[in-house]
Amino acid sequence: MTERRTRQIGAGRGDQQEVVRFLMDPATYGGGAPVSVVETHGAYVFLAGEEAIKIKRAIRYEYMDLSTLDLRERMLRREFALNRGTAPRIYREVVPVTRRADGSLALGGVGAAVEWALRMWRFPAADELSVIAERGAFSDALADDLGCAIFAYHGKTPRREVDGARLIGDILDELDAAFDGMHAELGAQAVAVFHIRSRAQIAAVAPLLNRRASEGHVRRCHGDLHLRNLVLLEGVPTPFDALEFSETLGTCDVLYDLAFLIMDLRHRALPGAANIVLNSYLLAATGAEDAGLAALPLFIAVRAAIRAMVGVQARRARHNPRRATEDDARRYLTEALAALAPAAPRLIAVGGVSGTGKSTLARALAPLIGAAPGAVHLRSDLERKAMAGVVPRSRLSPDWYSKVSREQVYQRMYGRARCILAAGHCALLDATFLDRSARDEVASLAAELAVPFIGIWLEAGRDTLLSRVGGRIGDASDADAAIVRQQLALGSGHNDWNRVSTEGAIDTALTCAAAIIGV
Repeated sequence: MTERRTRQIGAGRGDQQEVVRFLMDPATYGGGAPVSVVETHGAYVFLAGEEAIKIKRAIRYEYMDLSTLDLRERMLRREFALNRGTAPRIYREVVPVTRRADGSLALGGVGAAVEWALRMWRFPAADELSVIAERGAFSDALADDLGCAIFAYHGKTPRREVDGARLIGDILDELDAAFDGMHAELGAQAVAVFHIRSRAQIAAVAPLLNRRASEGHVRRCHGDLHLRNLVLLEGVPTPFDALEFSETLGTCDVLYDLAFLIMDLRHRALPGAANIVLNSYLLAATGAEDAGLAALPLFIAVRAAIRAMVGVQARRARHNPRRATEDDARRYLTEALAALAPAAPRLIAVGGVSGTGKSTLARALAPLIGAAPGAVHLRSDLERKAMAGVVPRSRLSPDWYSKVSREQVYQRMYGRARCILAAGHCALLDATFLDRSARDEVASLAAELAVPFIGIWLEAGRDTLLSRVGGRIGDASDADAAIVRQQLALGSGHNDWNRVSTEGAIDTALTCAAAIIGV
């Protein structure tokens, strides 16, 4: 949980006025550029030219004590240590604000420290992922890169030996206690349903959470991983401002850390991006995180419920009767309940020759299917590249497309599908499935696991197929016009899958496929 109680129980801005005035003065930074300040619940951030200077507020909350100079220095140094390694282009150094012999203040210097500051390089606000989302520019490519970036980030974090189920259980205890006094804002019925569903879920996944903790999936994570704490640096999504005030709150399952980001994207009406982030993360993990999917709906629900709680607390602290604030808190709780709603796993396969739009359709379908945030999209092209240990846009030699190699790719997909379905999520397989034996095998897998199976077969005209593969740029597929001609010549034999034409607009095909699946 990133915020627990918003009630202020210590001093605020009054005893820092001199330092605030000093840092608001353009002369402090050696120029005439105007200085602006961003105030959060625990800090002031002064923006001047290319610099950003942060000081902690002299304040004490029930969950965070910054009331003394020593505590503020310690917290800034902790923030620097957590973020410097992952965002060195932002975080520079921790320096004192000192008093000169003449009584004036200096940033750095040799006098006595009256405050401590974190010096950072400023980045363009337009590069913040929250701003990118708000202007409607959050692309699929960005979501793909983001999932990979978060997986890489987690790979650098230290493991923690803790009780995995206890971490979430303690948060649920606090949510229950808080929600007991929030019936007026959140609705008594919604609160009751959340309690019932969340307790049932944690009882079901507690052994998994403890096993994941023992296997190293619980780490000292970011702790506050939402879009406002992510920025594009040289085109790479980069986390910053990791939660520093509590090691307890910063220690969590990596999928719980990721769940905040997924929840934030869904709350911003970007369910497709949320699904792509998850799939990119899981692909980068090469299957190692698939079993943890059983806990992901609970993780997403808890993240949303925390935002509902914090929204009500903030409204009360500001004595703000605005209906919009209350409505947003209710919306978060509604999203939490939706994440906890029962969803049966299904196995869905999308096949067809190269150029029919399998991956485009599957990517559009995935967010609509099954448990939050949607189906896991297993694309043969990406699984093949992962097996080869190369990035998706690399081209592979013909050896990787032999019958033996193709069978190995399919078996890899089936193995992941087993784990995903066992975790209660839908698996969406995306491959040509030209051989009848492959189609029979995927149907048999569903029967073995006792889950419903739907096969969708995409079709388009020869000229359309050749045009599409010829126009690909930076795609994971290595298929070219020669491959398409070869596939068309071989055919697919007897095929009883549901046929969908992709000759026209993708939206038309999506509507047809969604109707077949029943979403």
